[in-house]
Amino acid sequence: PDPHSFVGQGKAEEIHDLVKETGAKLVIFDNDLTPSQIKALESLTGASVLDRSALILDIFAQRAKTREGKLQVELAQYQYYLPRLTVWNETMGRLGGGIGTRGPGETQLETDKRHIRSRVAKLRQELSEVRQVRGVQRRQRLKNNVPVVALVGYTNAGKSTILNLLTGADIPANNRLFDTLDTTTRQLTLSDTVGFIAKLPHHLVEAFKATLEELEYADVLIHVIDATDPEKLDHMAVVDRLISQLARPGVPVIRCYNKCDLLPEEDLPRETESVCISARTGEGVPELLKAVEQALGKGLHRAKFLLPYSMAGFLDTLHQNAKVHSVEYLPDGIEVEATVDEVLYGRLSAYRKE
Repeated sequence: PDPHSFVGQGKAEEIHDLVKETGAKLVIFDNDLTPSQIKALESLTGASVLDRSALILDIFAQRAKTREGKLQVELAQYQYYLPRLTVWNETMGRLGGGIGTRGPGETQLETDKRHIRSRVAKLRQELSEVRQVRGVQRRQRLKNNVPVVALVGYTNAGKSTILNLLTGADIPANNRLFDTLDTTTRQLTLSDTVGFIAKLPHHLVEAFKATLEELEYADVLIHVIDATDPEKLDHMAVVDRLISQLARPGVPVIRCYNKCDLLPEEDLPRETESVCISARTGEGVPELLKAVEQALGKGLHRAKFLLPYSMAGFLDTLHQNAKVHSVEYLPDGIEVEATVDEVLYGRLSAYRKE
């Protein structure tokens, strides 16, 4: 990239000619630009210039509906714009004021930066409170042994439509980019996350941690893929990469190809560990739920154990980390029927009751 204008003088002149020819008012770059590059490009092309992050943030701002979504978008916007602030009125300098005084002695730029930093701190605090509430809800789910399934996928793949179909959650499901900016949880416990995108800016990942952290606690991920998307392989790679960064290692991932009703039979995906559905018609949903049930049951054992009374304290561990079906106090020990994972099963195998 050219350090001055990103594209170089010749290409900038080509863009200028195209702007003039089409009457365009805006030029969008699929890259992140520095403030000086944006300024140079606006001068060279004669149009407003928007880079990739600014475009994504503008779309996010239009889509945010819940308080949490709006907080996350506002934080991301401030984090993007803070280092890009310039003095709007170049003639404004220090107007006076002595040592130790602020206010009249500040430039407009310093005032704006101080205001934004203050607002960023407040937004971080509010989002921290949101995460605390979510943490309480999560602990309650863990206490009640409620498994969590998270819907993930490239933006506009159909996650919200599938969530509505499975839970009746009534999340707005529109054919638009980035329509879901907050996590929605329903009794059939599925979390719908903000749609992933290629080259997701780091400050956006940071701002949306309150939403994306649900992936870390999910027992199963449903990777929703638009089966009709000509670029689906690239988009799947983006999602797989982000799953590896954000989810628990080894969490089961079900590939769910959506919009399969729009494909001819010979073009349907044939992968193992995947399902083809149509969120619009409901076709394939029973197979999806069956796949989720199987994934949740992998590595689990339902068995009866006879624990000696010296292990009575272990009951608390079972209640916290397994699904306890029954407890009976017998003369020779405590009979517990529970569904346990591989680790607990290994620890209790010596006490298994046939």
